[in-house]
Amino acid sequence: DGGAADSFEAGFEYQKPIAHIEDLDHQKVSFHVVFKERWGGIYPVERSVTGEDAWAKTYVEEDGSAIIKFGTQESEWERSFPNIPPLMEDNGVPSKIFNLVTLSAVTVEDGQIAPDKAIPGDKLQPLFALLNTTGLPKRTYAGAPVRSSPKRTYDSVRPSRNPEGEYTPTYLANMSRRDPEEWKIFKAKLEKFGRQSGLFDEIKINSFGNTAGSPFQLHIGKWGKKSKGLTRNLIDVGYGVSQALPLIIELFDPEPAPLFLLQQPEVHLHPSAQAALGTLFCEIAGPERQLVVETHSDNIINRVLMDVRDKTTNLKAEDVSILYFEPNDADVTIHSLRLDDRGNIMNAPPGYRQFFADELWRSVGL
Repeated sequence: DGGAADSFEAGFEYQKPIAHIEDLDHQKVSFHVVFKERWGGIYPVERSVTGEDAWAKTYVEEDGSAIIKFGTQESEWERSFPNIPPLMEDNGVPSKIFNLVTLSAVTVEDGQIAPDKAIPGDKLQPLFALLNTTGLPKRTYAGAPVRSSPKRTYDSVRPSRNPEGEYTPTYLANMSRRDPEEWKIFKAKLEKFGRQSGLFDEIKINSFGNTAGSPFQLHIGKWGKKSKGLTRNLIDVGYGVSQALPLIIELFDPEPAPLFLLQQPEVHLHPSAQAALGTLFCEIAGPERQLVVETHSDNIINRVLMDVRDKTTNLKAEDVSILYFEPNDADVTIHSLRLDDRGNIMNAPPGYRQFFADELWRSVGL
């Protein structure tokens, strides 16, 4: 009728092994989500995961109550809950359904969790194998081209990951308070990159209290010959530090995402820091972690080419793919560029880097 849609849907199929159970190793699994306007925003109100032997669905009503349906080829069950706040959090479709179905398959007797007597445990094995998150795709990190602005003082709130990296300071503060040893190791990694990139030498959490909820400041040390030990508030140092930190922290996360989507990571970084970021990408990328980087930085690309040539990391020529978008009047031609073992681009189109060649000839007066 030409009116606006009241919902939209998204889904995908997953065909890789989903569980360490022989007869389920090669099932095709499909995921489906329905989004609707609720509570002043767009929320996933229906989620489902379906395999060949089992399925599960969750529905969220307007009052916040949830209905869970799940079953196997032989049986079907349904459970209702008055309010499930975790459904409002984006923690992953498969794992969230798994948590809810697990909850719905147990009862509480005298304060102890026990199997639901109405549901035979052996009947649920195909369902729990399907919903087991082992082997399923984990979260994808998608970074925005412009990250959040620094603040002089932060309040300790529960961090929620977002593309702008607003959670970054709280993430660091929580780690330093929760596990000082883990923070020491993580801090050393950050500072090593900080020195390699020329961005900073030290990163420090200054807390205004001894509780987990105390406000804090993030201080950065960039030392000259006479200023070692001096740190400044994040808001008082170069803007590139606050722009780079969300990306670096995600790349160094002890449980990193298997797929990174990075938009213009070079924003507000000087050339040497951009080059250092290129080397970091080469160190991080591998069979378990893929990086998709959208960039305008020749410094990043050149560093990747040189690191492949010099074998400074485990990244090989065949692991790198460069897509070059070449404007052509109102159209754009996409060239897929490959590397040889010397880090040379083998199939560059005639116009690739023509601007830089023209600038070079002009700079020498030719």
